[in-house]
Amino acid sequence: MFDLSNPPDGFVENPFPHYDDLLAVSPVLRQPDGSVLICKHADLNAIYRDTTLYISDKKKAFAPKFGEGSPLFEHHTTSLVFNDPPLHTRVRRIMTSALTPKALARMEPGLINTVDHLLDQIPENPDLIEDFASLIPIQIIGNLLDVPMEERGPLRDWSLAILGALEPTLGAEELALGHKAVSEFKAYLQDLIARRRVKRGDPETDVLTRLIDGDDGGKLSEIELIQNCIFILNAGHETTTNLIGSSLALMHDHDEQKQKLLADPALLPKAVEEVLRFRSPNQFGNRETTAPVTIGGVEIAAGTNLHLCIGAANRDPDVFETAEKFDIARHPNRHLAFAGGPHVCVGLTLARMEGRIALQRFLARFPKYSLGSQRQGGGRIRFHGYARLPAHLG
Repeated sequence: MFDLSNPPDGFVENPFPHYDDLLAVSPVLRQPDGSVLICKHADLNAIYRDTTLYISDKKKAFAPKFGEGSPLFEHHTTSLVFNDPPLHTRVRRIMTSALTPKALARMEPGLINTVDHLLDQIPENPDLIEDFASLIPIQIIGNLLDVPMEERGPLRDWSLAILGALEPTLGAEELALGHKAVSEFKAYLQDLIARRRVKRGDPETDVLTRLIDGDDGGKLSEIELIQNCIFILNAGHETTTNLIGSSLALMHDHDEQKQKLLADPALLPKAVEEVLRFRSPNQFGNRETTAPVTIGGVEIAAGTNLHLCIGAANRDPDVFETAEKFDIARHPNRHLAFAGGPHVCVGLTLARMEGRIALQRFLARFPKYSLGSQRQGGGRIRFHGYARLPAHLG
């Protein structure tokens, strides 16, 4: 039996053959702790869109995991992703208003300049994660909140520690590191917010000022404000790093697809979508049932935690022809990398733009790059990507 809290050897590095087996044999699988693993695309899509039977609130699940009232508990039960209306509605409305197509169009030249500047400075034998992929989202999200450049150093480590606490199993060291990261991040943001209240930014371009101001629906409390600033910085960081890193790894490993893209740059948007499907940066989501339900013939009680396996759903043969094939011309491509329904990722357009520009500018400079043999996976179940990606630029 497949146990997500104790997965088989090799699963963390390469979960995809295991997903194929689950889809074929046990697409709805009860776990030893009473939770249920859901793998089919149609089931995930239906769950994402039904906010009555399936809720995102995680207070019940996170209290024993993090300790009620702890820093991690406060963060993960206050941030946008693990909340339902009315808080989810208020925070999402403010964020969405700051990420309009017009606002994103204004950001694109700065993003191109950021990527080009990084490529100007990249060493001949870089680690494509440390020297490129991880630096892009931290600068872009830092710009959104107008975090001073000299204060951005700790943001990546804080983000990794806080998101790492969402893994299915958590050791004492990881737990302590996550609590410490939230506390330090919170203290920093309290100071940044106090400074921004004194010297306001332009709400048209400064998301922090917009969050402080609130909207017609009211203002966020201080805790809601702080924890959702942490969420913005975290959510836009690791997943986009994984998207960019996986894009470069997949293009290297599938040279025929790279050559196809170089020959036809118009395929770039489809290429990014295929990376999102084939190596989804976020492999799992969660919901909790509010009433008894039956999914795939399995009866599930109210109050059950559901593990929504995005990585498996994006390989579902009922939806994707030759799902195991990396095909940058794939169409249609109805992947669930950004979830769906009211909780669809608020930053999906920004993430796509970052992935598109990073891949485009990198390949234009270094079309003959090669990867070394010492690549290192991210070591996580929920978030899939690389920790190290040594390369030679040629």
